[in-house]
Amino acid sequence: MPHSIHTKNIAERMRWLAELGAEHSRIFASPEAYLQRRRYQAEHPTAILAFKCMDGRIHLPYITKTPLGIIQPFRNLGGAFDIGWPHLGELVTHEVLRAVEAGRRVLILVTYHHSRGERTRGCSGFDFDLEAARSSAFAFRRQLESVFGSDHQTVYPLVVGIETDEDALTLHGERGTAIDLAAVEAGAGSEGDLEDRLAHALSSAFRDMPADVMRDLLPLVIGNLRHIGEVRLTERSLDIQHREWILCVGRGFDFLHVPNTALIVGPYNPNIDEPIVKAARIIQSNMEAGRIPDDGLILLASSPYEEIGTDYRRAVEKSKFLSRFAAETIRAEVPYVYRRMIRKTCVLNWTDRSLEEIETVYP
Repeated sequence: MPHSIHTKNIAERMRWLAELGAEHSRIFASPEAYLQRRRYQAEHPTAILAFKCMDGRIHLPYITKTPLGIIQPFRNLGGAFDIGWPHLGELVTHEVLRAVEAGRRVLILVTYHHSRGERTRGCSGFDFDLEAARSSAFAFRRQLESVFGSDHQTVYPLVVGIETDEDALTLHGERGTAIDLAAVEAGAGSEGDLEDRLAHALSSAFRDMPADVMRDLLPLVIGNLRHIGEVRLTERSLDIQHREWILCVGRGFDFLHVPNTALIVGPYNPNIDEPIVKAARIIQSNMEAGRIPDDGLILLASSPYEEIGTDYRRAVEKSKFLSRFAAETIRAEVPYVYRRMIRKTCVLNWTDRSLEEIETVYP
């Protein structure tokens, strides 16, 4: 993304956003990408769910070199989740049961993120408090164990730290053990030697992990190790100054893995108005500080659907509700933002990841 996109007028930013979504769908739906996903799933059948922050730097397919569509993301402002939230609990249970009924085990990645180089490059959702972010991840892991069992033979929840300076994963194992991939040397040996070393490290740290889950986790670990090596060979800007100008509510924003551009509020928390207000105030501060123009911002509501007919219409009505609710909340609590807000209500075709616009409301 050109660094200057944040300084463009709202019409140019809206065109950029539409092009970004269309390009993501084009890549995802291409024959090569489709076949790559099918082949990968045949070789590695474990279903993978990932719970992560809305931060655009947290792009697990990219940092693990995994095909798009393999890791199913759940994103929320701050990366905080509670399985007791009714919609979240039903959604996760549905995904787990669907995988199990197909004879697949489930690996759930519960992530938090931080920066080694600078505290304020960490997670703003936890006020850059690494311990608070990590504690939240472990608390959610305990909830998942309460729901799906602590023997881990069908559902394996794994806490994963993401160090965003190098995109390095830390896998948290039993009794406080951890594998920090930033400290693992790829070495000059063969790919087979590397796999053997990593497989041994995983089996030592995760003694209760089923063998097939470990086999399907291994490509993500190797991919991340390769990615870290590439990052270290390139010059990388670590500037994460807040310049967000999109407030997303709902699901279906995978194409927005762009740092400092969007704040994403998942439709999970019953008190969804609180993160909506927090996100709106961040965007207001960006405008008032001159980090982005004050000529407009986008409220983008989206819900995914898998089938035409009833499922599609349900997604349309859900997106309309989320859009109205967010707009009414912002009008009452953050009028500065409301007066500059362009509302885009969309639905996402889960098959090809195309975003269909239902309506646009201008201020």
